[in-house]
Amino acid sequence: MAWSLVFLGVVLLSAFPGPSAGGRPMPKLADRKMPISMAVALQDYVAPDCRFLTIHQGQVVYIFSKLKGRGRLFWGGSVQGDYYGDGAARLGYFPSSIVREDQTLKPAKTDVKTDIWDFYCQ
Repeated sequence: MAWSLVFLGVVLLSAFPGPSAGGRPMPKLADRKMPISMAVALQDYVAPDCRFLTIHQGQVVYIFSKLKGRGRLFWGGSVQGDYYGDGAARLGYFPSSIVREDQTLKPAKTDVKTDIWDFYCQ
């Protein structure tokens, strides 16, 4: 009887493996993740693929990250408003040159290590 309960538990746990894809743990958004600044789009930008964010001139952009090194020309963020309607905003990268930063919300500097999978287009 005890073995049948253990077997049932193993079957149930394997049916719901949790937050992973292909055996690789997927990160969860922290409750404290907040934008570091806000900007206004100076021109339109059409995203070349799913890693990037399409932005229209005049939209408010919430900036969540600023890349360093070779990627320093790109920032990560989201936009909301008429473009998305009532739907949730999508996160993506965009050229830092197309926005004007208007308000800094979080002045602290934090470096976060990344790997190639952080920029994988699914």
